[in-house]
Amino acid sequence: MSKIRPSKGAPYARIMGVGGYRPTRVVPNEVILEKIDSSDEWIRSRSGITTRHWASDEESVAMMSIEASGKAIADAGISPDQIGGVIVSTVSHFKQTPAVATEIAHRIGAVKPAAFDISAGCAGFGYGLTLAKGMIVEGSAQYVLVIGVERLSDLTDLEDRATAFLFGDGAGAVVVGPAQEPHIGPTVWGSEGDKSETIKQTVAWDKWRAGQDAELPLDSAGEIKFPAITQEGQAVFRWAVFEMAKVAQQALDAAGISADDLDVFIPHQANMRIIDSMVKTLKLPEHVTVARDIETTGNTSAASIPLAMERLLASGQAKSGDTALVIGFGAGLVYAATVVTLP
Repeated sequence: MSKIRPSKGAPYARIMGVGGYRPTRVVPNEVILEKIDSSDEWIRSRSGITTRHWASDEESVAMMSIEASGKAIADAGISPDQIGGVIVSTVSHFKQTPAVATEIAHRIGAVKPAAFDISAGCAGFGYGLTLAKGMIVEGSAQYVLVIGVERLSDLTDLEDRATAFLFGDGAGAVVVGPAQEPHIGPTVWGSEGDKSETIKQTVAWDKWRAGQDAELPLDSAGEIKFPAITQEGQAVFRWAVFEMAKVAQQALDAAGISADDLDVFIPHQANMRIIDSMVKTLKLPEHVTVARDIETTGNTSAASIPLAMERLLASGQAKSGDTALVIGFGAGLVYAATVVTLP
């Protein structure tokens, strides 16, 4: 017989508050076209993007996260010292260690919380939300801050016609806390590592540092390019459209609801055509509000779902208590989908 006392937390968890931060600089497609042979019409038709936000030197991963976190904490109606965990999903914090979560936790005024970073690409928010839910129910924290943040402009090859127009910067955060009823459904998540080469960093950091590989990509000036994100666009598009619609349906089934029960659909803001195709495949009713934040924000990877959630609530397109399906998918290839009640 085990001598270990069972853990005891809240019966359920819920999202209690949301906040976002978008850098002040707005970058239209015309700026992207300065370095690639394309057109505004082509970019809009292929991605739905008209503008994106790029961070200044002062708008670091930590700074953007702190701004978004402050809004989420205020929205949740709690104080920073009640935060027992800080989870940050990012692929664009350039310090391998320590985790940026520890700096953020200290600067927002949290008192000795568990704090760590995760790397799950565009599915990172879903991964973080699932971990936070487990912490609440397990009892290791009463409130957990989940942050998705990226400075993808640092990892964008502006001479790559396939990706130069896609990425933006920003941070989104939510506070997850205890609930007496289920407000975060079961997570359907996973990975398909056999497809890991379809979205990847162009050059490993050690090879870039060595600078001796004859196959290292060069820029127009003949210099070795800084590592960037690249992808096989058509392969990713097909996977996202056909496979992620199935995952989204599995999340609905796991939550015990149908598409008719939904109020809001918040997919990862990867591409407008992917979003529209998923809406069609899932046969979402007309009354379901669909997040299309990508048009003016671009693809912000782990930040895209909380940023889109915040905008829908702030604009009145969605309201507190709405039932929303969220799904993230990206490099790995990884994915995570769940049904939540909006804060």
